[in-house]
Amino acid sequence: MRRPLLLMLTCLPGVGLCHAQHYSPADILQWPERSFAAATRYQLDPLDGSPLLRADCSDRQASARYLEQQIDLRQTPVLRWSWAISQPFSGLNERSREGDDYPVRLYVVKDGGLLPWRTLAVNYVWSSSQPVGSHWPNAYTANAQMLAVSSGVPQGKVVLERNVREDFQRLHGQTLDQIDGLAIMTDCDNSGQSVSGWYGSIEWLPATSSSTGR
Repeated sequence: MRRPLLLMLTCLPGVGLCHAQHYSPADILQWPERSFAAATRYQLDPLDGSPLLRADCSDRQASARYLEQQIDLRQTPVLRWSWAISQPFSGLNERSREGDDYPVRLYVVKDGGLLPWRTLAVNYVWSSSQPVGSHWPNAYTANAQMLAVSSGVPQGKVVLERNVREDFQRLHGQTLDQIDGLAIMTDCDNSGQSVSGWYGSIEWLPATSSSTGR
């Protein structure tokens, strides 16, 4: 992606603190869109009988669907979602600006308000080359940390859970009480390769004994 999404999601207006929320693929399709190149094609499409949001990327496209909403991490720190991909990208150095493309990614953003340089993000990605569990600064800004939670060849639909509060503490050294926004994006503007990604429902959950950061 040629422009950092983090910088486009600063100064999010306050919309009230939510303790729990669930977003279906149809809900996500209605989120506002921000383009960084030609727009990625988002549409509802079933995969293995499940209604999912499909993202088709080709011809160097890059656009995100984003939600401006405060979530109380003291009550619901765990983020659960599912996704799938058609194939990984080939030959990318994802730690460079030229390789900043991902078949699917999910941003969680803490807004810096009037101090945009204090805006922080954890960016959960399906990496084409990095192993699961690896993390690195975004090529455009160290305030966005990339975390590979899926990697390599398609595995069908993958269901994931992350304790967002713990991830911000580990990757940014800050314990947050709330976050201010979410975004999903499938982009291919740097590589010029074609890819499809699918996104299932996204939901916030309370921490339980089975909810971990792994």
